Amino acid sequence: MNNEPQIILRRGKEESLLRYHPWIFSGAIYGVIGDDPKEGQLVTVLDSERNFAARGHFQHGSIAVRILTFENEAIDVAWWEGRIASACRLRRALGLVDNPSTTCYRLIHGEGDSLPGLVIDIYGRIAVMQAHSMGMYLAREEIARAIRAVCGDAIEAVYDKSSGTLPGQVRTAAIDQYLFGAAVPEPVLENGKKFLVNWERGQKTGFFLDQRDNRALVEHYARGRKVLNTFCYTGGFSVYALQGGATQVDSVDSSQRAVETARENVDLNFGTGALHRAITADAFEYLKTIDDGYGMIILDPPAFAKHHKVLGNALQGYKRLNARAFSQIRPGGILFTFSCSQAVGREQFRQTIFSAAAIAGRQVRILHQLTQPADHPVSIYHPEGEYLKGLVLYVE
Repeated sequence: MNNEPQIILRRGKEESLLRYHPWIFSGAIYGVIGDDPKEGQLVTVLDSERNFAARGHFQHGSIAVRILTFENEAIDVAWWEGRIASACRLRRALGLVDNPSTTCYRLIHGEGDSLPGLVIDIYGRIAVMQAHSMGMYLAREEIARAIRAVCGDAIEAVYDKSSGTLPGQVRTAAIDQYLFGAAVPEPVLENGKKFLVNWERGQKTGFFLDQRDNRALVEHYARGRKVLNTFCYTGGFSVYALQGGATQVDSVDSSQRAVETARENVDLNFGTGALHRAITADAFEYLKTIDDGYGMIILDPPAFAKHHKVLGNALQGYKRLNARAFSQIRPGGILFTFSCSQAVGREQFRQTIFSAAAIAGRQVRILHQLTQPADHPVSIYHPEGEYLKGLVLYVE
């Protein structure tokens, strides 16, 4: 710790740390004691009176330091094991560890687990790690050892898949690889449903675990309805809709690989005779052709706004997409609509959907307001962590 660069904050800028917010922005920094910190290096943060305030990973950019601890403690083997053990205790309390019907869940969710910049997903006996900061990437071997120490034989391999999640200027440094062990991608269970997960080639870590609870709600409402699942990716919502008794499910995605994966997952659960069609098409264009053919429509697009600079365009995109769905869905239909853009606030999203309903001229009632599941926790000190917003709407 003595060799760490020390970052001094401007007067008044320590207030966010007193509220345990895990980010320090570059504009809050007054100066540095010692050598200029390197990308990903551990730094000590001092308040304007030169008192210890926090310790974290340095990064060039708007968010200059991601806080690991507000205590004057070493970030060593015992520290990593302690943080991962704490996260594991929460998942065990949620009933996700050693659950025979659900063998995939999120073990580490960044700031929500006091490990900003780190995501770890569990698929059976495989842990898949993604670093969103150079500091976490540099600590990947320590993290892998801590996973092994905490989880023991329950985890037989740790795969690092950070090449697509690191900041642009350092992304070329990352190579996706097994940090421990090796495994062949294989099906996992979610609420008893089977899903093929390819953590090596798939999007994110291989599967969108954050929609688990919302998929179960689709199953609840699907009976007797013809269902359209747009931006279907692996077909998770489609499998649940079929299990719930949908009369027909159509999975639509612009990616041929995604459509094929959705078809494989439906076949895995129901055989080749399921009432399911996998369609390669642009969702915006497909929605123009459906008339009132569907009694349930699911809109789960990729993030339209990855940062605030494009927020206006993103909100317009959500408005156009939802207005089209409102205008086409059958009377008495159910619309599931989502935004996974962190830059889009919950109220902003709701107002955008309100505008879309008004444009379509439909009477709409809110049945549920949705978010991410409990294994994607939100720190009360970091409300920005609530990135997934969703509404279940009844359309007259």
